[in-house]
Amino acid sequence: MKMNASCFASSADWKAAEVKLPEFDWKKMSKSTETAPTWVHFGAGNIFRGFIAKLQQDLLNQGLVEGGIIAADTFDYDIIDQIYVPYDSMTLLVSLMPDGSMKKEIVASIAKGLRASNAYPGDMEELKRVFRSPSLQMISFTITEKGYALKDIHGNFFPFVQADFENGPARCSHAMSIVTSLLYERFQAGGVPLAVVSMDNCSHNGEKLRASVMTVVEKWLEKGFVTGDFAAWVSDETKVSFPWSMIDKITPRPAKVVQEALIGLGIENMAPIITSKNTFIAPFVNAEQPQYLVVEDRFPNGRPPLEKAGVYLTDRKTVNDTETMKVTTCLNPLHTALAVYGCLLGYDSIAAEMRDKELVKLVEGIGYQEGLPVVVDPKILSPRDFLEEVVTQRLPNPFIPDMPQRIATDTSQKIPIRFGETIKSYLAAPDKDAAQLNYIPLALAGWLRYLLAVGDDGQPFSCSSDPMLETLQTQLASVTLGKPETATEEVLHPILANKALFGVDLYEAGLAQKVTEDLKKLLAGPGAVRKTLEELV
Repeated sequence: MKMNASCFASSADWKAAEVKLPEFDWKKMSKSTETAPTWVHFGAGNIFRGFIAKLQQDLLNQGLVEGGIIAADTFDYDIIDQIYVPYDSMTLLVSLMPDGSMKKEIVASIAKGLRASNAYPGDMEELKRVFRSPSLQMISFTITEKGYALKDIHGNFFPFVQADFENGPARCSHAMSIVTSLLYERFQAGGVPLAVVSMDNCSHNGEKLRASVMTVVEKWLEKGFVTGDFAAWVSDETKVSFPWSMIDKITPRPAKVVQEALIGLGIENMAPIITSKNTFIAPFVNAEQPQYLVVEDRFPNGRPPLEKAGVYLTDRKTVNDTETMKVTTCLNPLHTALAVYGCLLGYDSIAAEMRDKELVKLVEGIGYQEGLPVVVDPKILSPRDFLEEVVTQRLPNPFIPDMPQRIATDTSQKIPIRFGETIKSYLAAPDKDAAQLNYIPLALAGWLRYLLAVGDDGQPFSCSSDPMLETLQTQLASVTLGKPETATEEVLHPILANKALFGVDLYEAGLAQKVTEDLKKLLAGPGAVRKTLEELV
């Protein structure tokens, strides 16, 4: 069996392999997309193929829409050439269930894949044609937060972005410049309204996307490449809206066990590839079953009935509240606690950590006992139910090969939000006392112990990359495993009082002493991390 348009003629074989096929007329969908395109998505990778495209497939299966999605990649064109074209832009979605089973479905809602680059003039002309079409309702993005960045860490524009400012729409290369040039095409064709929707996993994503687009517009306006009327059109959110969204679904790299299972069913050509941009990607996408997409409902030219596919359409405040619920209480702080303690205890899998009774008690304490009492409740989702799903289904899923070492990346940038916001909520609540927190201080102490880069077995390990790693390790250089007394007030005070690290001054919050005491217990010697967890959770 081969995954392409021919699969419809061999439906019995696919059914025997327990692979669900599309329930709509694929040729009719392709033609409808060609004549009246409604949706272009930038970012042709796994989260799009395994989540966003599946939403449109559900709508097509229900007969609620006629067209599909046009996928455009702004970075890795090998994905289009090697993962889209040979498979008629289809994806084999494999949902990985916590019980070890797999659900398989061919997602065929992507009408075509295009390379959004002026190095491919044919593809760009096609995108320009689509953007000129009045039927186009929305463009969306999963290009990662880095895809919106125009400046380096020093606040200077990247050289290739500066070149785009100088070269103008016809010769630009950066994703934000390409998108802005296509918006200019739409404006020149009559300026029919459009929704520009970031679906990337970052806070205030619509705001970030709008800021980057407007920066390109302003620079081109200064250079005379575009008109003031165009700048006014893009800045008018009744014409060009930038809705915020919250997305949540784990789509890890292709798993060998999944590839082997598909080959065993007689499905051909399922091997992953490594692109020239070092992307590891396969014709299939393996992903967890739970998924959430909450989108601000501002679509000035209409939209697909996404709510019929399980999307929450709401207002901006609710989107932000849902993001806050996830990031500060129900998922991300649990991830960070598991990351630092997983590295200390030698784990290489989050799922394996969820079979460790002390670590389970730790994350349950952070979530249920300390997080939920001050959680931001978005109303459209139950925080307790969301947390329950995370703890009992998502984190323990053995099929999701997430590693604590990956999640430990950039921890210093995550802690102010993932733990600091909860501490702030306790400080602000008249009936709460931050000094009564126990599990969050233990997580913070675990991070400081992690920064010593020595495991609970006394052996060194490599800490994950972090912009504050060198600075913090220098500050903690005199702290030694086996000598708790080296964790002195003189050493720890500059760290624990640093609001940039924790979101609050832990001394002012009444938590510094508790973090210090926990850290000293963790430093008692090899095995002290395990002993401390057994004692405190």
